[in-house]
Amino acid sequence: MNKKLEFFFDVGSPATYLAWTQLPELASRTGADIIWRPMLLGGVFQATGNSSPATVEAKGNYTRKDFQRYAQRYGVTLNHNPYFPINTLQLMRGATAFLGTDDFDRYLKAIFTAIWVDEQDMNQPEVVGKVLAKAGFDPTAVLQRISDPQVKEQLKVTTTEAVERGVFGAPTFFVNDEMFFGQDRLEFVEAALAG
Repeated sequence: MNKKLEFFFDVGSPATYLAWTQLPELASRTGADIIWRPMLLGGVFQATGNSSPATVEAKGNYTRKDFQRYAQRYGVTLNHNPYFPINTLQLMRGATAFLGTDDFDRYLKAIFTAIWVDEQDMNQPEVVGKVLAKAGFDPTAVLQRISDPQVKEQLKVTTTEAVERGVFGAPTFFVNDEMFFGQDRLEFVEAALAG
């Protein structure tokens, strides 16, 4: 039986994007199954009293530089989105709506790339529609899916569960009951999966 790696995430987090770029290889190396847990980071912040590093100028400046160090180490592109922070409610409802479907990976790739590579203003519904259409989605059909009350409720439930389990930011990983916060903890995640 494969080991399980729970990944609580929000696409509006640059650290989550960096972790997402590394997860497929990490899962392959460890034989782990990734359990995708889309949550609303704004809801987590509200419930825990936490806030984005960007709210403190010096910390935000440092974090941007540090994320670039990791992007270079990982060999991936990470651009500072001029529209950050992004209200990800609709985007995370989309991730929830496509969870467990064949379109989930394509959806995440389209959204992560739009935000953290192409620097798109994903606060604008028309921009989101163009990004989705370019990725082969019908934007009207996506809008219908994310408007489903069950999708909205599932995102709330997962966000509440995250907070109850001690999550205060994104990305957060669980290997069994052991929690790891931040994309810079992937080596510890891998060690836990290997051990």
